[in-house]
Amino acid sequence: MMKKNLQDILYKSGLLKVVGEIDREISFVTMDSRQAKEGSLFVAVKGTRVDGHDFISKVIEANVAAVICEVLPQNTTAEVTYVQVKDSSVALGIIASNFYDKPSGKLNLIGVTGTNGKTTTVSLLFRLFMSLGFKVGMLSTIENRINNEVMPSTHTTPDPISLNSLIHDMVEAGCEYAFMEVSSHAIHQNRIAGLEFKVAVFSNITHDHLDYHKTFKEYITAKKKFFDDLESNAYALVNLDDKNAGIMIQNTVARTRTYALKSMADFKAKVIENHFDGMLMDVDGIQFYSLLSGDFNAYNILAVYSTAKLLGFSATEILEKLSSLSGAEGRFQIIRSEKKKAFAVVDYAHTPDALLNVLKTINGLRTRNEKLICVVGAGGDRDKSKRPEMAEIASRLSDMLILTSDNPRTEDPEEILKDMMMGVDPAKKSKTLVISNRMEAIKTARNFAQLGDIVLVAGKGHEKYQEINGVKHPFDDKKILEELFELD
Repeated sequence: MMKKNLQDILYKSGLLKVVGEIDREISFVTMDSRQAKEGSLFVAVKGTRVDGHDFISKVIEANVAAVICEVLPQNTTAEVTYVQVKDSSVALGIIASNFYDKPSGKLNLIGVTGTNGKTTTVSLLFRLFMSLGFKVGMLSTIENRINNEVMPSTHTTPDPISLNSLIHDMVEAGCEYAFMEVSSHAIHQNRIAGLEFKVAVFSNITHDHLDYHKTFKEYITAKKKFFDDLESNAYALVNLDDKNAGIMIQNTVARTRTYALKSMADFKAKVIENHFDGMLMDVDGIQFYSLLSGDFNAYNILAVYSTAKLLGFSATEILEKLSSLSGAEGRFQIIRSEKKKAFAVVDYAHTPDALLNVLKTINGLRTRNEKLICVVGAGGDRDKSKRPEMAEIASRLSDMLILTSDNPRTEDPEEILKDMMMGVDPAKKSKTLVISNRMEAIKTARNFAQLGDIVLVAGKGHEKYQEINGVKHPFDDKKILEELFELD
């Protein structure tokens, strides 16, 4: 069991006042009152739904050693040390880092943020550096990994305690590099406070998460904070083709570098040929074939290449390894039907821009008069404004559209579908079906698919569940399609 002195783990945490003995041994750090136990440090964080300050009296009963809070309780006890800080969420990240011996500074930590492309970029980086012979860690939407050990992922970016614990385990396992997705929620909630990044990558920013951030400006500000907080010895690597790239780095003290397909940048690439099974690219003057398809993946590949270059690797060794790597699970994954010679594409696209990119890629790769059937929904309890936009894009760029349920969560699936139908042009309604049951929607798409046709099932990608009224039911788009196509 790890134990630390309270005074040591409060280093740079922004403390304002200490009531009680600061020279105390701490055996455990938690922000969850249910996990509080004797000898632990409880950090009272004001969350989006609950305020940890409301549970201070409860953790006192559990014999915690110390409490971190923004507002000191009126009644204190001599057995407990109370530490007042300016911002508990920031303090939590710094304290977690201190408790686990500042693990992010003991390896090369690379963070990737942006609306789309985070998972593919991080997955490719992880596999690239594994293939280069390094011990590597990964924190992603799909899974967390320490070398070949796989751990389930519950959030794109974990809470600060889990995050530092995982990075500490990576260091203990000998990892020299760690690659992580950095979500806007995590940045805004200070989950990455106290971490030392070697490279911070910005992919793009488009319409998403406005249920949380409320406005697009707030969403941009959250992403920008990641780069504002970098140290001067870090690199800030941004996609110059995104119109908000300059905003991301306007206040950073980090060393800035750029990559692009269309603009003059530090790292440049272009797509020469594009096929369903891969594409030929020119990367910094070197021709290179990738197993991934589409311009959106060209950006992901270039981000990976640029990051590896900044970390000191040569173009030839990077591209040689990248040429054999496939994409992340649930990202433009193809399932073929040998009898019908039709195939399906499973993709995580759950934002208007991501869906647009996937549909444009498929349409750009079609060589005959294949019919494109799109199955898509929208998540419940999330940004409602993107629902009609996604339906408009899907109805415009596919030959047949089937609107269905995604993860309705606590919302009525039928109401979500009504929101989506608002975006379908009246002239496109004749080619649009509404089938709430996702299984039936996928089956219907498969039945309509004829020789050479393409079925796109979008929105859930790698997910192995469908969340309905707080319950996660087993559901796997890819597995369902594989089983259906075996029946052909």
